[in-house]
Amino acid sequence: MPIEDRDDAHVITHALAKHTLSELRSVDTDQVAFRNGLIDLGRLCGFEIIDGMMDTEYVSITTPLAETTGEVVKGLDDVVIVNVLRAATPFVEGLVEAFPHARQGVISAGRDEDAGMDDDGEFPITVDYVKLPDINEDDTVIVADPMLATGSTMVAVLEEVLEKGDPERFVVLSAVSAPPGLVRVDEAFPKADILTVSIDERLDDDGYIVPGVGDAGDRAFGT
Repeated sequence: MPIEDRDDAHVITHALAKHTLSELRSVDTDQVAFRNGLIDLGRLCGFEIIDGMMDTEYVSITTPLAETTGEVVKGLDDVVIVNVLRAATPFVEGLVEAFPHARQGVISAGRDEDAGMDDDGEFPITVDYVKLPDINEDDTVIVADPMLATGSTMVAVLEEVLEKGDPERFVVLSAVSAPPGLVRVDEAFPKADILTVSIDERLDDDGYIVPGVGDAGDRAFGT
């Protein structure tokens, strides 16, 4: 199965997704290769969302030779992709290749690294910028961030997103996630479909995913 159900998440098991993530993990992968890898992984994840989470329907088709019946994906024109700046930018670039008609939104949100994690394993989150399209009841909303660590940022982002509407389905998509973040998002938003390529071992004392990929934003943008 390309998507496996786990306790708190759905895990993409496509061989190319695992291969691409393995390349992203390597310290030897340079900035250009890392960014391109995130684009590739976003595209693969988009295709897996289509195949594993979206419905199809039968339609009548007239070919040059005959009448026939075809099968098409429902709702491809009713997709909203939310880019959690900045690390998700190349990840979303790949997603848009799978959903070329998606409406897009951006949210700039980040944790206060200087404050550190509190006793509950959460960071204070600052939301600096929100620009979202209208969200309709029949939309599929994909909120993309390559790293789901403590879940603090994602919870703050989802609160902003759901102020715009209550969609039929919303997907929290990450490349790599940690168990505490999965639990936090699932408890705060039980309706969310949490989708990831890997559930990693743990968070370190600074709230980074281990083994992870490092700082995805820094590696993608060379900062």
